[in-house]
Amino acid sequence: MTKLIRYLTAFLMLGLSVFNYVFNDYAFPAVSTDGAYVFCYFVGNEPEQQTIHLAVSTDGYNFDALNNNEAVIEQTKGTGCVRDPYIFEAVDQEGRKCYYIVATDMDAMLGWTSNHAVIFWKSYDLINWEDEFVLDMRDFEGWENCNRAWAPQVIYDEKEEKYMLYLALSTFDDPTTPLNEDMAQHYYLYTEDFKSFTAPEYLYGRRGESFVNNEGNTVTGIQCIDGDMIYNEKEDLYYLFFKEDLTQKIAYVTSESPTGPFSEEYTICSLNWFGVEGSTMYRITGTNAWMMIMDEYSEGTFFAQMTRDFHNYRQVQRSRYSVNQLSPRHGSVLAISMEEYKALVDAYGIAE
Repeated sequence: MTKLIRYLTAFLMLGLSVFNYVFNDYAFPAVSTDGAYVFCYFVGNEPEQQTIHLAVSTDGYNFDALNNNEAVIEQTKGTGCVRDPYIFEAVDQEGRKCYYIVATDMDAMLGWTSNHAVIFWKSYDLINWEDEFVLDMRDFEGWENCNRAWAPQVIYDEKEEKYMLYLALSTFDDPTTPLNEDMAQHYYLYTEDFKSFTAPEYLYGRRGESFVNNEGNTVTGIQCIDGDMIYNEKEDLYYLFFKEDLTQKIAYVTSESPTGPFSEEYTICSLNWFGVEGSTMYRITGTNAWMMIMDEYSEGTFFAQMTRDFHNYRQVQRSRYSVNQLSPRHGSVLAISMEEYKALVDAYGIAE
């Protein structure tokens, strides 16, 4: 019945969608064929807003807040504040399916160069979160003065058969070079159990690039943050999306391996007119369409676009998706089953 309703809705909207697709260059809608989605995010810069929030959707476009848009996890470790949460599926040491949330352990009120750790939670049902664990980058040799550990995400490396945590790191005394210190670049760490991690290794950055600043001076080194890595099966390539700091758009580089090396030239792909950051991509289930949503941080809104080939993107009409009522900041979306969706709604209720 659920699938029938989805297809019927898509058919009724077909005329308007075709018009927009042809004349307004908007994305043609992709109909989610199965399951549901959960959106994990935080809602602001005040301490009480830097908490884990969840919303759910059955179509991948329109999300309803759970728990009246209040926090669903009580953080007890680290700074007590959390940002940039990334939710993902994994397998535990016994082979059981589980879920993790990893996020920036940071209170923005302490400053933008004040954090040095990320924080994990684990769940088997998306409702009960446990095993809170703080990974402090200052515990690694050479990173004793780490001052940014931002926007962590995880991808599974099939070749290494390990999970790869990647994030933007900076330090007051960067161990990789005596130049351009205190400039975030992407690094990665491997883990098998989300408790023990290898030391950070360089992944991708723009430390060597030069540009002319507003004062007309040539400056070397560009900050590189908010990585989102997606494996494109058709091309057998890994796409690393990131915030392009000069244009305030989203760009990508590609590699045959999740650890690089990545292409020297980057491609700007976002269609936004306000500055954006914190992009996240997710597939509309049962289709070849990928949604990319990103934080319009200066506006307090989100921008959405869609691609079917990772090269060509079209904006999704703002009227076709609803997340702004959540007041979300940099987050992530995960596909879940309808059973998990119903369990979440039963546990928390959907906000009116």
